[in-house]
Amino acid sequence: MTMENNDRKWNVAIIGATGAVGEEMRLCLEERGFPIGELHLLASSRSAGRRRPFRGGEVEVAELTHDSFSGVDIALFSAGGSISKEFAPSAARAGAVVIDNSSAFRLDPDVPLVVPEINPSAAAVRPRGIIANPNCTTVVSLMALAPLHEHFGLEAVIASSYQAVSGSGAQGIVELDEQIRTLAEGREVLPKVYPRQIAYNVIPQIDAFTENGYTKEEMKMQNEGRKILGIPALRVSCTCVRVPVHRSHSVAITAQFSRPVEPEKARAAFEGRLGIRVVDDPAAGLFPVPLDTTGKDDCLVGRIRRNLVLDNALDLWVVGDQIRKGAALNAVQIAELIRSD
Repeated sequence: MTMENNDRKWNVAIIGATGAVGEEMRLCLEERGFPIGELHLLASSRSAGRRRPFRGGEVEVAELTHDSFSGVDIALFSAGGSISKEFAPSAARAGAVVIDNSSAFRLDPDVPLVVPEINPSAAAVRPRGIIANPNCTTVVSLMALAPLHEHFGLEAVIASSYQAVSGSGAQGIVELDEQIRTLAEGREVLPKVYPRQIAYNVIPQIDAFTENGYTKEEMKMQNEGRKILGIPALRVSCTCVRVPVHRSHSVAITAQFSRPVEPEKARAAFEGRLGIRVVDDPAAGLFPVPLDTTGKDDCLVGRIRRNLVLDNALDLWVVGDQIRKGAALNAVQIAELIRSD
């Protein structure tokens, strides 16, 4: 890192500033002491004029337009794929480095897909001026899989995710809480956000189904995992399930490797790794649960054991806050990589 970059103040814009991830981005920037000159909070016309706290003061939310990016160095997008497709190129043309949290550019060969603890060097090559943030479930899963891949050579993954309702945005939490109250009052539940009742239930559908019977969400782990880990032949079979939990996603993973692996060696592979901690003593009741990671930076991995069906395979359980590490924190960490270029 040069002294010039170390002392520089960066003008940062958050697009989708009043959404759950946008709010968390602002908190992460403040908590991590990112050197900001000006902070621009951008959202739809409905949110313009609202004010948000930042470093002892307040910042007013402005309406997002194609002219919003003059003087902006880093633009953090979290307003959905259609907004990213429309406005991210404008931000890049204005000279900003775009860090996009949507799925709009993740598989574009000219857009790096980055998890800073796994492939930080990828962020340096960005022909379109855009860096993509991976899907939240992919991030949480790869935080556990990447260290194991480095030691044992990952070949295939079978996974089931247990995804919190906040993955659908604030309306997911509202739907869950309203359904619980409705049932307590003996009234009929009428789902709006989800295709089925989510209170006291689980729903094995996240995103739209594709022709192969998997949902778009389920295919992201394979497609994005291949790109991030640099394993073009990685095979992934995934079932994504919405569960009645407010925040933090959990993933049950069976991972098969090219080399023999034992649980003890797998646990050792996580030693010294940033962003992932082993919590794995079932006899003492120690294993990760969503509440352990809610509002926190690290992902937790446990229940590490030899798979009883496949050769060279392990079963494990990983949990992470999908709003934080799965989205906002990961984006801010990418911004920190840009700062140190």
